Amino acid sequence: MAPLKYGRASIRIFPNAAEMGEAAAGHAARLIREAIEHRGRARIMVATGNSQREFIGALTRQSGIDWKAVEAFHMDEYVGLPGTHPSSFRFWIRERVENKVHPGRMEYLNGTAQDIDGEIERYSGLLEQAPIDVGFVGFGENGHIAFNDPPVADFHDPATVKRVTLDEPCRRQQAGEGHFPNVDSVPKEALSVTCSALFRISAWVSCVPDARKAQAVLNALTGPISTACPASIVREHPNATVYLDEQSASLLKKERQ
Repeated sequence: MAPLKYGRASIRIFPNAAEMGEAAAGHAARLIREAIEHRGRARIMVATGNSQREFIGALTRQSGIDWKAVEAFHMDEYVGLPGTHPSSFRFWIRERVENKVHPGRMEYLNGTAQDIDGEIERYSGLLEQAPIDVGFVGFGENGHIAFNDPPVADFHDPATVKRVTLDEPCRRQQAGEGHFPNVDSVPKEALSVTCSALFRISAWVSCVPDARKAQAVLNALTGPISTACPASIVREHPNATVYLDEQSASLLKKERQ
C-alpha cells in the first residue's frame, strides 16, 4: 500500500508491531548504509522503550551494515538513575544495541553525572560535531518526542540538550509500561535532546505501535502543529516516515472514513 501523507510526513501502516518493525528496520538500514557509503560513517540517534523493541531487534538483525562505521547517540535519560538500573535508557541501549552489534562509537547521556550542566554541555558538543543522519523518534502517549513533554517542549529551543521536569502523563506511562513499580518511583527529571535538535536530524524513522498510542498518533497527524502535541512537528520535517500498526492507527483510520 502506498504511504499516506500528512503534511510532509509519510505514514505506513502494518498489521502488527512485528511487521512494522521489520519494515522500519529495512528503511533505517538503507539510510545507515547510504550514509556510510557517502561519508564513511553514519551518525544515528536511538530511542528506547517498549514501542522500539520490535524495530531495534529487527535493525540489529539487518545484514550489510558496517556497525564499526556507526556513531550512536540517544535522546534522553533520567536524572539520578544509575546506568546499571534496568529502567535506565543506558541499560536498555547497552543490552539491545551495543552488546548486539558493537557500534564503532556509542555515546551515552549520563543522568548521574556530578555536574549535570557540564554533562549537558559535553553531550551537546558531541551532537553538534556533525549532522545526525537518522533518528528513531518515537511518540509518547502525551505526544512527547524524546522527553519534550508538552509543558517544556519548544520548537525553537536554542539548546541542543536540556534538563526537563517530566509531566504526570509521561511518568504514568513509564510506570504503566512496567519500567517502574508505581508513578512515585519514576524520576521527576531527565536530560533530553530538544525538539529543535531532533528536527535537525536528516531523516526520521518513527515507530509508534500499540493502541495506547492511538490518540497521540491522531493528535500528531491531524491536530494543530503545536507544542501541545510535540510530535505534531513530524508533519513539517522534510524526511520523516512514521510506522504504525493497526492498533496505533485505529483512530486515524476512523478519522479518514
